[in-house]
Amino acid sequence: MATKKTLDVDAIRAEFPILSTLVNGRPLTYLDNGATSQKPNAVIRKTDEYWRETNANIHRGVHYLSQKATRQYDEAREKIQVFLNSRNSKEVIFTAGCTASINLVAQTWGRANLKAGDEILISTMEHHSNIVPWQLIAEQVGAVVRAIPITDSGEIELDAYQGLLSEKTKMVAIVHVSNSLGTINPVAQMIRMAHNVGAKVLVDGAQAGPHLRIDVQALDADFYVLSCHKMYAPTGVGVLYGKQNLLEAMPPYQGGGDMIHTVSIEKTTYAELPFKFEAGTPNIAGVIGLGATIDYLAGVGSELLEREAGLAERLDACFGWMEEREGELLEYGTAVLSDIEGLTITGTAPHKAAILAFTLDCAHPHDIGTILDNEGIAVRTGHHCCMPVMTRFGIPATTRASLGLYNTKEEIDRLAAGVRKVKEMFG
Repeated sequence: MATKKTLDVDAIRAEFPILSTLVNGRPLTYLDNGATSQKPNAVIRKTDEYWRETNANIHRGVHYLSQKATRQYDEAREKIQVFLNSRNSKEVIFTAGCTASINLVAQTWGRANLKAGDEILISTMEHHSNIVPWQLIAEQVGAVVRAIPITDSGEIELDAYQGLLSEKTKMVAIVHVSNSLGTINPVAQMIRMAHNVGAKVLVDGAQAGPHLRIDVQALDADFYVLSCHKMYAPTGVGVLYGKQNLLEAMPPYQGGGDMIHTVSIEKTTYAELPFKFEAGTPNIAGVIGLGATIDYLAGVGSELLEREAGLAERLDACFGWMEEREGELLEYGTAVLSDIEGLTITGTAPHKAAILAFTLDCAHPHDIGTILDNEGIAVRTGHHCCMPVMTRFGIPATTRASLGLYNTKEEIDRLAAGVRKVKEMFG
């Protein structure tokens, strides 16, 4: 979605105080947004306000602080409902992150629906958090995990995927945006294909949340998970979206406070959605901070629209601008890095998010990352919790620069200069 108005990126950067940090006497160039994003002042203030002025448990107290905290927590759920375009807020479950969300589905939906001989399809580009939980439940019930292959450019082989789908397929767990390659997968098409054989689909949206406007109804996803600390919100907060009928049929994942309706020594009955899956005291400050993040992104959209609009429309405007701008940065970064002799970009799909992973023929990624850090440049090095991807491409690791709404072409130039310094040292 293109937007006609642009924004002052320097003004946006000023909202993220950590970006003024000096590292080894040099300005911080933060290019590790795929691991975690930085937080704007609005989010920092809101979480600080909770601890200073609101701290209380939720859904339990009749006193002022508890009621205030409960209201802000519940408002955050309503904002996420709009963010995802779920049918209602009952379909929004707060968790500790994508890993917790996927494990919840694997151990509740999986235990109730999988049996010996059933098949679970995942892709070769999945994060370990979308591999290991399915291996665990498969071992427990006798199901089989099968891998969808990917091409040399890092795209799903759709013909191979079609060939793997059968009446045995009960779950397809697929990443929306690859954290190691940047590939944006055709998840709407893959969901339709899976539904044609009666399979359910879980979409890992950890890297999609910061970059794409998500509509779970348009995708027709059965489950969709978010890792909110990658989308400018606090750490320790995740979201599980699930279709209401599926969530209602699933047994609770954990027992304890807030997920009960009645408890006796003989029997317990459970609370309605979403509380059935939110046992114990949650990350209240983090969820309230997530609500502030949605407000911040909507505020960016308001500046673009320059008129009154609802939350969904403001988010549309914000993500339209971000997709357009990050696309320009990705194109620029690809060109600049490709000019460096001996550098190979891993993941060259034509439809990508702003993630640049690469190898250098003269240096290991860990050495590259260390030298770049000396220059004040923060990147990620290693297998990125995607060891099957590294095996597929025959490499031990990559260096990954992952961009966000506050990054600039000047920072990409610093990255390229840093890589050239690595070549001088090792070449």
